[in-house]
Amino acid sequence: MSRKLLLPVILALAAACQQAPATAGEVDVLAPAAARPAKEVPGLKTAVFAGGCFWGVEAVFSHVLGVKSVLTGYHGGSAKTANYERVGYGDTGHAEAVQITYDPGVVRYDQLVRIFFSVVADPTLKNRQGPDEGTQYRAALVPTSEEQRLVASAYLAQMKASGIWKRPIVTGIEGYNRFYPAEGYHQDFMAKNPQHPYILAWDAAKVAALKKRFPGFYKPDFTKG
Repeated sequence: MSRKLLLPVILALAAACQQAPATAGEVDVLAPAAARPAKEVPGLKTAVFAGGCFWGVEAVFSHVLGVKSVLTGYHGGSAKTANYERVGYGDTGHAEAVQITYDPGVVRYDQLVRIFFSVVADPTLKNRQGPDEGTQYRAALVPTSEEQRLVASAYLAQMKASGIWKRPIVTGIEGYNRFYPAEGYHQDFMAKNPQHPYILAWDAAKVAALKKRFPGFYKPDFTKG
């Protein structure tokens, strides 16, 4: 169900979580460097990631060097039901996701994938991340090119063989069809609402983990739009 419909419960949970220790829903591991680096020609590229609540996914990638823009929205499903209220019921086929525009001369697709699984999404969770549960919160790699698909497939196989994750990896690859931008108030959410209880409880730690795990890719400024 939508966080909007459960707002009183979410706010109470978030307030409590600010003082709580890390849980399985908080991601902070060092995923392996890709054995199969992306071979990308010069020029800006687009990538789509679904990893639970799009506020946190957007927040992390907005602090990555080489990322030029991050747009929150909905992957999968139809245009008719691509809105926050409807997607929140979990029966539309959509996933909350972000669409990233990046410069592969600064950060390659495989490096974005590594960051994603290190500090954004737990690949062992099915249809949930952090405090959110439902098909709309599933984690998925959504390649927008054949090269991205090859990189994603190789990296998931590498992750499964690495032994880093003790539970089975269930995150998969989903075909790209269309990305539907989310409502305006969801865009640049952490930059606009840094003291929001949900952000403080779940997403600020992801940005901190990015800075700790990948100092060479971290930038302090939030890339908007």
